[in-house]
Amino acid sequence: MPEYKVLKKQNFYRKNYSLVPIRYEDRYFIMQWRNEQMYHLRQNEPLTKEQQDLYFNNVVEPLFNVEKPIQILFSFLENKICIGYGGLVHINWADKNAEISFIMDTKFEKERFEEIWLIYLDLIEQVAFNDIKLIKIFTYAFDLRPRLYTCLEKAGYRLENTIEEANSRIIIHSKYKTCVK
Repeated sequence: MPEYKVLKKQNFYRKNYSLVPIRYEDRYFIMQWRNEQMYHLRQNEPLTKEQQDLYFNNVVEPLFNVEKPIQILFSFLENKICIGYGGLVHINWADKNAEISFIMDTKFEKERFEEIWLIYLDLIEQVAFNDIKLIKIFTYAFDLRPRLYTCLEKAGYRLENTIEEANSRIIIHSKYKTCVK
C-alpha cells in the first residue's frame, strides 16, 4: 500500500474504523458513490471507469511523493471494508488550513449518516491537527443536507459563513485546533 511522504503516521483508528491512504482497489466503489450522489458534489456528469483510472493514475498516485500535496485522500474502512472516502483538500500550507472532503457508501446515507460522519470527523481531525499541524479545517457544502450541519455542530464546528449564489447557497463550517497549555 502506498504511503504519503507528508504524513508521520499513515493509518488512523477509532474502534473498528480506520482511515488509510486511499487504496487503488476502492476506486470503482468511490466512482459509484460519486455518481449516485452527484446532487451534492462539485461533479457535473457521471464518471466512467476510464476517467476514474486516469484520475487515480495521474492525480492521486503522484500525491504520495509530494512534500506538501494539495490534497491527502483516504479510504475510510469499517472492519477493513471500504465504506467511504475523503480527506483534506485545497490544503493551504502557508495558512495551515484545508477543506474536509467526505462521501460514504450511499446505502448508509439514510440510517447511519450521523454515526459515520462523526467518526470520520474524529479521524480526519487526527490527521489535520495532530499529524500535519493545521490550525483550521472547514467544510464547504451546498445547502442540501441539513443532517450534515447537525453533525458538524455536534463535533464542535461552527458556522463560519453562508454564501448566496445565483442558483445555490453554500454553507461553511470550521473548526480550529485548540491550544493545550
